[in-house]
Amino acid sequence: MSRLASIIANPSGLVILQSSVSQTCLPILHQILKPAERPSRTLLFSFLYPPSSLIETLTSDASSISIFDYTERIPGYDTWTDSRQDILNAIKSAPPGPLSVVIDSVDTLASDISSDSQTFKFIKTLFNLISSRSQPSVLVLHSLACSFLSLVTQTALSPTLTHVIAHPPALIEHLITAYSTFPPPAGPAEKFWSVFIPISERAPESRRLVYGPGGTGTCAGAGNNANEFVVELIIRGVGTEGGRRTTERMLEGWGGEGTERLERLGSLKALLSRKEIDVVRFRRLTSCPC
Repeated sequence: MSRLASIIANPSGLVILQSSVSQTCLPILHQILKPAERPSRTLLFSFLYPPSSLIETLTSDASSISIFDYTERIPGYDTWTDSRQDILNAIKSAPPGPLSVVIDSVDTLASDISSDSQTFKFIKTLFNLISSRSQPSVLVLHSLACSFLSLVTQTALSPTLTHVIAHPPALIEHLITAYSTFPPPAGPAEKFWSVFIPISERAPESRRLVYGPGGTGTCAGAGNNANEFVVELIIRGVGTEGGRRTTERMLEGWGGEGTERLERLGSLKALLSRKEIDVVRFRRLTSCPC
């Protein structure tokens, strides 16, 4: 099982799903919200997307999921009320057992509160409340890229973190064709991350690759590859040796229905297969005794 598939099946602690204008992470959120095989309770708090767009059938398993639709609570309108106490009360009254608390989207919540610091204080209270439960529980935050994300990814909120970031396949194609930089294991990891990280963090760059001249015009692949995207995983944990923190960073693919290896994505298959052929040829040449 891939790391991403394992995270979807058994999310724990703090999980952040990051979308952007260039690539949505919603298919992964859909999977996390599907009824789990393990007995658990899910609380979904919707601020941005209607719950009907996040859950396949709202009445399929009402016993395992409670939905709180706050999409009509808009500051400046009569429909708005502060949702923070409602969220805390819902968590406090949740029955014993494993609990999944999902907020979509936390950047909208921060905008409603109009203060990143106050939003962080609330999320910290929320996370401490969830972490104090006797059964393993998880807080899942979906967000667009925003300044608030730099606060919730700090160790001040949680020493452990699973950060899932969606990227358009066009970004990997660009790195391969423009910089001859291949993702590991097709290329050196150190070189790849040194190029990938700064470019991926420049939102205008990704938007240009997707929506600019020659782009696919969609936040995923084109044609038969329209449901594909690349997933960056940043997993921060606490090591057993001296309690030192460890951080892993890796890439996986999403093939529409679930996780997929990068080289099997239709939009990247030709580029990565060619690289594998070149690597094999190079090894044969360098190992030749002649």
